Amino acid sequence: MNWKHLISVIVGLCVAFSTQAKPLTIGYSDWPGWVAWEVGLEKGWFEEAGVEVTFEWFDYVASMDAYAAGQLDAVCMTNGDALVTGATGRPSSMALINDFSDGNDMIVAQPGITDVAQLAGKKVGVEIGFVGHLLLLRALEKAGLTEDDVDLVNVPTNETPLVLASGEVDAIVAWQPNSSQSLQLVPGSTSIYTSANDPGLIYDTLAVAPESLNLFASEWSKVFQVWYRIVDFIENPDTQAEAIEIMAARVGVAPEKYAELMQGTRFLAEDEARLRLVPTDGLDSLQGSTDVADAFNVKYRVYSEAQPTSDYISDRLYQ
Repeated sequence: MNWKHLISVIVGLCVAFSTQAKPLTIGYSDWPGWVAWEVGLEKGWFEEAGVEVTFEWFDYVASMDAYAAGQLDAVCMTNGDALVTGATGRPSSMALINDFSDGNDMIVAQPGITDVAQLAGKKVGVEIGFVGHLLLLRALEKAGLTEDDVDLVNVPTNETPLVLASGEVDAIVAWQPNSSQSLQLVPGSTSIYTSANDPGLIYDTLAVAPESLNLFASEWSKVFQVWYRIVDFIENPDTQAEAIEIMAARVGVAPEKYAELMQGTRFLAEDEARLRLVPTDGLDSLQGSTDVADAFNVKYRVYSEAQPTSDYISDRLYQ
């Protein structure tokens, strides 16, 4: 071995050691399927599993920006937004399915608007290029409309309740808690379309940097194990109330109110998630849903070229 090669090996080992010494960093945000991580943190289950992990709290889009900038090893995001982040910034591997939205993502309209068809010619506030945009496009298509039939107003999701209340728009697209806040702020407003109309359109995942998943597979496996311990705790009638109390405290909502928010989130047990990793052409699989998201994203110019969707999905931890 020559000196140059020896030095290269030593430097490589030093980099690997320094990387290994650093805890895994995960960005999460205000969605029941991701707030649930708080249960594992509160109960000390990551320490019990022997994995050093840091969770960083963000607004949703800010978390994706932080991941794209290389500040995080993983981020909690929807399957459609994983494609957006990958096409425009940094690819990821969706290595764990948390849940799918089953009513918590909504189109909320001003009083007097009772169906999607009535949005023709109206202003709709939505965070363009992200998950709410996809839900809106799907709803418009089913109603025989296109994006050109409405006037889109780009509104950050966390601002949608106030924008609807101001009267600046005729409808908004948001997920919980913003969707229910919109309904509360505008008396007589109506949820005219939800993710329950398209179960499986929006999967919520833990998207991990491929290089981190490859280098620290055993560590991510421990995170995976903690996640399903969390799901069992949430779904168990004997411990569900405690789980909701922990989650509600994280976002400053009364437990009884948070229990209502939980109803529109379909948490998936490990066996259910494993089945949804088997590719199909429909929304009942992560692959089929991600293909639908990719087609919409290209059609509506969220990004220009179709993404290799299967490259964004990893069943490694489930094996």
